[in-house]
Amino acid sequence: MLLISPDGVEEALDCAKAAEHLDIVDVKKPDEGSLGANFPWVIREIREAVPAGKPVSATVGDVPYKPGTVAQAALGAVVSGATYIKVGLYGCTTPDQAVDVMRGVVRAVKDHRPDAFVVASGYADAYRIGCVNPLALPDIARRSGSDAAMLDTAVKDGTRLFDHVPPDLCAEFVRLAHERDLLAALAGSVKAGDLGDLTRIGTDIVGVRGAVCEGGDRDTGRIQPELVAAFRAEMDRQARQHAAAVAGS
Repeated sequence: MLLISPDGVEEALDCAKAAEHLDIVDVKKPDEGSLGANFPWVIREIREAVPAGKPVSATVGDVPYKPGTVAQAALGAVVSGATYIKVGLYGCTTPDQAVDVMRGVVRAVKDHRPDAFVVASGYADAYRIGCVNPLALPDIARRSGSDAAMLDTAVKDGTRLFDHVPPDLCAEFVRLAHERDLLAALAGSVKAGDLGDLTRIGTDIVGVRGAVCEGGDRDTGRIQPELVAAFRAEMDRQARQHAAAVAGS
């Protein structure tokens, strides 16, 4: 699945123009961090702006180790109309802390909407900020009752997912997630040139922003519908090529 992250209602309308080419519209606030949380009213407005059948996800933020605070934030996101709730475990330094946070999120979200989808998100460059190891995320997600494990990059300095967790280790992340009946999501300045590796290792959800923004700039560029369409076309091409290679072998 292709997840696209507009930074507000105007970009969400651009996503709506390319709705046939994407699977999930993700609400975040890039100027508040990798998984920066946007306002509840923005989530509501974006939910209203995109087709009813298109899921909306929302980031809760690059959160501290404050389980109660994070649970309330997650409930706010699902009440506002998001059905995918993503939590960036920025301030959790141990797996037990991360599980503690995610268990609260899962209960808060699913008590309100049982069919909502909870994503435990970590960081490929965890070593730079001191949070939990990326390969611990699938087990954290399983122990907490989450539905997916995700990796992004915490520091947006031009480095990318594969600069910190190379494809072979991302493949291990995906394998660990699938062993635990979780979806595996990967993001972090992903480019079209990465799609071959992402397809080969079995990634379930690819998250992008900069790759579909004007000039490739996640901060100053605006999402372009034609770039979303082109990115999806390359995703589909890689999927067909991989399926053919598997069938041939």
